[in-house]
Amino acid sequence: MSLALLFPGQGSQHVGMGRDLAQVHPLAAQTFEEADDVLGFSISRLAWEGPEEELLLTKNAQPAMLTHSTAVYRVVADRLEGTAMAAGHSLGEFSAHVAAGTLDFADAVRTVRLRGELMYSAGQDRAGTMAAILGLSDDIVVSVCERATAEAGTCVPANFNSRGQIVISGDLAGIERAMELASEQGAHRVVKLSVSGAFHSPLMAPAEGGLRQHLEATEFRDSTYPVIANVTAEPVTSAAGARDLLIRQLTSPVRWAESVGHMVGSGVEGFLELGPGSVLRGLNRRNAKGISCSSLGEPEDLDSWNGQENCK
Repeated sequence: MSLALLFPGQGSQHVGMGRDLAQVHPLAAQTFEEADDVLGFSISRLAWEGPEEELLLTKNAQPAMLTHSTAVYRVVADRLEGTAMAAGHSLGEFSAHVAAGTLDFADAVRTVRLRGELMYSAGQDRAGTMAAILGLSDDIVVSVCERATAEAGTCVPANFNSRGQIVISGDLAGIERAMELASEQGAHRVVKLSVSGAFHSPLMAPAEGGLRQHLEATEFRDSTYPVIANVTAEPVTSAAGARDLLIRQLTSPVRWAESVGHMVGSGVEGFLELGPGSVLRGLNRRNAKGISCSSLGEPEDLDSWNGQENCK
């Protein structure tokens, strides 16, 4: 079977994530221990015990997510012979590059911790927010954002998650106006998200310099299999390309539906979501209807996985 690996992004974290996995699988426990050593504090304790408000902080959620996803990957790696490509949603793209051998795990942990700090700082310098719009086409949401920007403040599409599910990002006033406009256009639901900044928008530009400086000093290797980049929804295998796209990702929309569509068009016969939750599996019900998809995050998931579950 031609297999694609999916890695979730920030938002899937929860207190207790990875604890049972580490108790059952020594490789998972070693992964969390490695992250603790790299960061100089116990991200494992924070992930397993909380407090929740600390885990939710961007600077903590990102390394916790990457560590859990990598722990799952390492536990099942010897069962993934058919892996053809990988993709990760926002922060998850770093996890995908760890799995594909582009980045060492330790370097990735340091990077996403810094990325979270830089993103939070950018959000403090210029207040922004995000909102989910359900039930409108991509074209209508783009036009809503353009009108909101002209009338109130910066507003751009941030995540094209699936048909009819798009997240927008920008200035507070721009998002408020876009929410009004989306409702007028017949959106089924419009929900403001609880975030610390306007991620994947021009408001994150102040974070680019620090991330670029860090990544230029970080070793990248050519990937062992393609990673589908959020920015382009196209495969990248070169070290230089991966580095550049991870930087550009800060201010660019996540083209997730297109990314999964590319994998389906390339002949992928099954998907595995590695990490906490099942958000990406849920999106695959629209993005890859009828193709096998399983979410692996807990010991029982790994024990029962047989690749036959269908996303219908």
